Amino acid sequence: MSHKKIAIVTGASSGIGKLLAEGLPARYALDELWLVARSEDRLLALGQKLSVPVRALALDLTKEESIARLKALLSEEMPDVRILINASGYGKFERFDRIGEEDAAGMADLNCRALTLVMHAALPHCSEGSMIVNIASVAAFQPVPFGAEYAATKAYVLALSRAVNLELRPRGVRVLAVCPYWTKTAFFDRANRESVITHFDCMYDPAFIAKKTFLAMKRKKDYVVPGFVAKATHALTKLLPHSLVMRVFLAQQKLKNK
Repeated sequence: MSHKKIAIVTGASSGIGKLLAEGLPARYALDELWLVARSEDRLLALGQKLSVPVRALALDLTKEESIARLKALLSEEMPDVRILINASGYGKFERFDRIGEEDAAGMADLNCRALTLVMHAALPHCSEGSMIVNIASVAAFQPVPFGAEYAATKAYVLALSRAVNLELRPRGVRVLAVCPYWTKTAFFDRANRESVITHFDCMYDPAFIAKKTFLAMKRKKDYVVPGFVAKATHALTKLLPHSLVMRVFLAQQKLKNK
């Protein structure tokens, strides 16, 4: 019995996740797209634009019942998960001792725990040639003052992706971590509310990140750093002591109430 081929995209209602969802049907043979975000209206509106059937899953992935619902749907329908894109993410840029408990828990829950559990739920339904794409950040390569927890969660995403990619090689399942620089998305609208960082030195267009992600999905690397500024930053984090890299980062940003 053949199983329907699906792609699952979390964080699909806006930003990089939405652009990747929009680009999937033209690039991959899929029977259905499962789009995950908290806003059902946005997911349904996106689904009307796409050329393949869409299942809109209005889920808050920080909630245990949302993960359980996704697992149950996968178990009921037994699809062939050709692609999983984890694009949900949350960041707060503030001195760590001034971050509220809810925000501190939210970053760890969404960026790390939810991503891990979604991967864990999807992998039994992946087959040879399936791919998992995790949106990390160039912040994964260095400690980031005033974005300490966000950077730490993305370091987790990068390390998890690279290690699991190697583990799954015998199954023919690939994991790719995408590590963009600051990108103009709704993520930053949320992150910038009461942010201690008042100026980000460079902002990429999310369409550029999506384009580079699709190119990287065709290659064999386990992570990609899209764009010259991002690549230069990554290179510096490999060449220079992190104590110096952190001071350079602080010098590049404009901070308030430091």
